[in-house]
Amino acid sequence: MEISVIISTHNCEKYLERAIRSALSQLFPKEHYEVMVVDDGSTDNTEKILDSMKSMIRVIRLKKNKGLAYARNYAIKNALGKFVICLDADDYISHDLLHIEHLYLLHNKHIDAVSCDYLIVDNNERVIERRDAVEHPIACGIMFYKDKIKEVGLYDEDFLAHEDLDLRKRYLEKFNLYNIPLPLYRYRDHDGNLTKKKEHMEYYRDKLHKKHRVKDIHLELKGHKNVKIGLKQCCL
Repeated sequence: MEISVIISTHNCEKYLERAIRSALSQLFPKEHYEVMVVDDGSTDNTEKILDSMKSMIRVIRLKKNKGLAYARNYAIKNALGKFVICLDADDYISHDLLHIEHLYLLHNKHIDAVSCDYLIVDNNERVIERRDAVEHPIACGIMFYKDKIKEVGLYDEDFLAHEDLDLRKRYLEKFNLYNIPLPLYRYRDHDGNLTKKKEHMEYYRDKLHKKHRVKDIHLELKGHKNVKIGLKQCCL
């Protein structure tokens, strides 16, 4: 198994099936990747949705809501793939994302992880804007070597927000990350986005700054020497 696509979900019935189907409809050979969905204690119709698709995906059910970091860690520990990539349950991906990112890593052995640019879309999947993932990094759409993400300690489960920035900081202290300037990921902007809970996000941003002893984690990561933009090394 080459790749494990990990979708963690908590009460996201409105968007979940779209996310799963985007992962299942990849150009990458079906026999070489798996789609894992972690139901993080959902109380809506998530269970019914997953039951209807269980022949095509691996389902992990957590009885209690443990948080995104815990759910992702649980999936990574049980993943069969050599590479892992996360997809948020309210987002979706282009049909060639796995193929392109995997090919990039396959032909560039000096690269430890690869990300891509993304499009911000509304609830009707209309494009709002394109985002550079180096300037505006997000947690998902990044293909990691499973062994390397485990080597840096996985996600810190004490963080119920900004767990991605904490992981990115620790990962880049040891490994590199290249960004492919192609918008292969779709980030859905809606009222339920965690990033819109300002007090919650600020609390964990302060916690993150204290942990890493930095004044601004975004500036720290934005100019990091181990984050690079490239396509010229890639054999597409």
